Amino acid sequence: KVSASRTSTPRDAGTMLRALTFLALVASALGFSAPMQARTGRSAVRMSTNPKAPIKIGINGFGRIGRLVFRIAMARDNMVVKHINSPMAPEYMKYLLSYDSAHGRYKGTVEVKDGSLVVDGLEITLSATRDPTEIPWSTREVEYICESTGAFTTTESCMKHLESSTPGKKVVISAPAKDPETPTLVVGVNAAEDYDPDMKVVSCASCTTNGLAPLVKLIDQTYGIAEGLMTTVHATTASQLTVDGSMKGSDWRAGRAAAANIIPSSTGAAKAVAKCYPKTKGKLTGMAFRVPTIDVSVVDLTCRLEKETTYEDIKATVKKASEGSMKGIMGYTEDQVVSQDFVGDTMSTTFDAGAGIMLNPTFVKLVSWYDNEWGYSSRLVDLIQIMAVKDGAVKQTKEMVGMA
Repeated sequence: KVSASRTSTPRDAGTMLRALTFLALVASALGFSAPMQARTGRSAVRMSTNPKAPIKIGINGFGRIGRLVFRIAMARDNMVVKHINSPMAPEYMKYLLSYDSAHGRYKGTVEVKDGSLVVDGLEITLSATRDPTEIPWSTREVEYICESTGAFTTTESCMKHLESSTPGKKVVISAPAKDPETPTLVVGVNAAEDYDPDMKVVSCASCTTNGLAPLVKLIDQTYGIAEGLMTTVHATTASQLTVDGSMKGSDWRAGRAAAANIIPSSTGAAKAVAKCYPKTKGKLTGMAFRVPTIDVSVVDLTCRLEKETTYEDIKATVKKASEGSMKGIMGYTEDQVVSQDFVGDTMSTTFDAGAGIMLNPTFVKLVSWYDNEWGYSSRLVDLIQIMAVKDGAVKQTKEMVGMA
């Protein structure tokens, strides 16, 4: 009597063995690592590590933005990170680079050797000083410095990086500048047009300004913005507290538990748009709500337009720009998305066509998402690239984002 379930024959086993062997060879040829796939569900992809890359970067401050700038820059053939200054112990730097709660594991190898980080076989030297004049930038051939400590946010303070015995050449602040002298450059808005090789220190503005300014520029140039209010629903950041506690200053609400509350907060992001797009000076202001998520934020721009239009026309305008003049900077979606769908998104901002509303032909609410960590860090790296092109360090290519 034949069983209902078919038993394997020697021929079947041989065929299966040959198939498994073939798949293993294909996986090996493609560079897949079974242990890595088992742990993360992704293949182990080696990052680009060209020690002779023309754009040589140093990072001061290895926090959220510093580490993501590292990941993004090291994935580009024309860039290499040569030196990092941070008070962290090298083993702790390795740990934080290897594992990230929002963006996953680093897709390569990270080791510590003789006091340096060795990433995908490339040595990145380290220092741990709080005095910028003591950082050996030029010794490591660093030309472009990502200033991401949050402690140096003016041209005067950042010039210490350039006036030491081993100086770098240019500084990009990963925060809004706190002085009027420092130029604010936002990729896709004014960076390619306004950057001058004589500039030594520039600001990449804030993540929210980067998420708002491209949309403001496009809408203003097409329809004219008479006035507007911006609200960002913003993910939790490192400045917030895990449980209720005390905070400096008069903003008591900022000291409430981040994971348990929606917290109204102030933001200068809307007013800061005028620093990179002066036509909006005096026309925009805004506020923030801090919410209990760890990454991705969304901006709500409610504005009165100078020119009558329809919401369908606004959608068409944004979609056209996302495929043309603002490709790589502004995204467009008609899908029913939520914040988690944008973790790791490289765009400065992605217009949510289904979330906006219009009251009348001149009064509209526009909604746009942005990864306030990865998207912002991508733009900072793009800004360094634009500067390098203008400085003559590299040639412009069609793949570069935000070039005029």
